[in-house]
Amino acid sequence: MLPQDFVLFLQIIIFLFITPGTPRIVIVSYSMNYGVKKCLWSAFGDVMANFTQATLVIFVIGSFFSEHQTILNLFKWAGIIYLLYLAYDIYKSKPKDLSDINNISKSNFSFFKDGFLVAGTSPKAWMFFPFIFPQFIDFSSNYIIQFIILIFTYMILDFLSLIGYALLANKLVAWIKTNPRVINTISACVLIIIAIIIAVTQKY
Repeated sequence: MLPQDFVLFLQIIIFLFITPGTPRIVIVSYSMNYGVKKCLWSAFGDVMANFTQATLVIFVIGSFFSEHQTILNLFKWAGIIYLLYLAYDIYKSKPKDLSDINNISKSNFSFFKDGFLVAGTSPKAWMFFPFIFPQFIDFSSNYIIQFIILIFTYMILDFLSLIGYALLANKLVAWIKTNPRVINTISACVLIIIAIIIAVTQKY
């Protein structure tokens, strides 16, 4: 049995993944300077950080949600506000200059560590997992299975999107510099629509 609103969950994470945030900027930089193979380690570090974040959120405070629906409702609205903030942040953001990375020798562990720390210390990730992720888990039923489905879906799509950015790094950088507002405007609008859907459809 799939978690509740699984399709909506897919829509949210896909649009988060195609948005050029900090982990993707790092991946593009590393791809240009070290090659796609090294990016595999950074991408693996990224998804392991996300797995750690999601595990802490769900298994530390997960059972609390089943007994306090009001708190879950507050998290829902905090998540909606976060999505609106993220839409604004994406719309206002400007492409970064990726040409300043020094081409030095780095070990595979160093690439893994960079990916882990970038994702693990990302404020946006720490907002997503407590405020958005729990909205798609029914804590009154077997939420462990739901967690496994959601987090592995998240990790697989995140990993694939990071490698996709690495493979298309040169073309992607040129496109962003030429059309900086197109992808930002589209992503911002979609996030606003998703926030409205959550506000209307999810009741507690």
